[in-house]
Amino acid sequence: MLKIACVGDNCVDYYDDTLESFPGGNPVNVAVYVRRLGGASAYLGAVGTDKYGEMICSSLADRGVDVSRVQVLPGDTALSHVRRVDGERVFGDYSEGVMADFRLSEGDIDFLAGFDMVVTGLWGHAEGFLAEIRRRGIPVAFDGAERPLDPAGRIALPHTDVAFFSDDRAEEQALEAKLREIAALGPKIVVATRGGQGSMAFDGRRFYRRGIVSCPVVDTMGAGDSFIAGFIMSYLAGKPVPDCMEAGAKNAAVTIGYPGAW
Repeated sequence: MLKIACVGDNCVDYYDDTLESFPGGNPVNVAVYVRRLGGASAYLGAVGTDKYGEMICSSLADRGVDVSRVQVLPGDTALSHVRRVDGERVFGDYSEGVMADFRLSEGDIDFLAGFDMVVTGLWGHAEGFLAEIRRRGIPVAFDGAERPLDPAGRIALPHTDVAFFSDDRAEEQALEAKLREIAALGPKIVVATRGGQGSMAFDGRRFYRRGIVSCPVVDTMGAGDSFIAGFIMSYLAGKPVPDCMEAGAKNAAVTIGYPGAW
């Protein structure tokens, strides 16, 4: 069984129009989707001492995610305000809460050394630890969201095996140039998720394109994180890039068929 450790930001997605609350955050979501795909996963991050911190930890544990290294810090759990507009999630105000103080400890890094891959992202406060994680022989996946070349991304990318980012606006030629630019910083594979346009990947030699899997759209929250989970599970199983992209697209199609990330 593949073991994936997901490190970094969590939040509660609070839907202002329906008053619903869902646990979320890029690494949190990936950890859950890895379990859905039959892998083992752990989440490392920081939650507050409020009801939302308890909700995130208990919800993850209920889905079989290891939360033994989650830091519970005095204060509030991160909170993101969200609305649904024709099935698309639209983000509003965001409060980072105690995640602003999250840092990996030496014990955390020892723990991560027992996994097949570490997954983190732009707001995970883990970029400064990736060199040591890679030095211990653990592959790294990094999600740069819509800003992969922000300072945190530039620190992380030289120590990243598979890099992801989202861009549904760039024309084909411009997107190819961006994929090349990111790959030049170190990743073996760079993948751009493009919403309804599917995805594009670059492995340093050639570009690959994959469309979406058609399905009813209820809520796009977590679609990109589902793609990442599907992709990395196939990647670690030794599948070629096109198969990894297909696995990502299929997993994303499952997630957008229900409300919330999971």
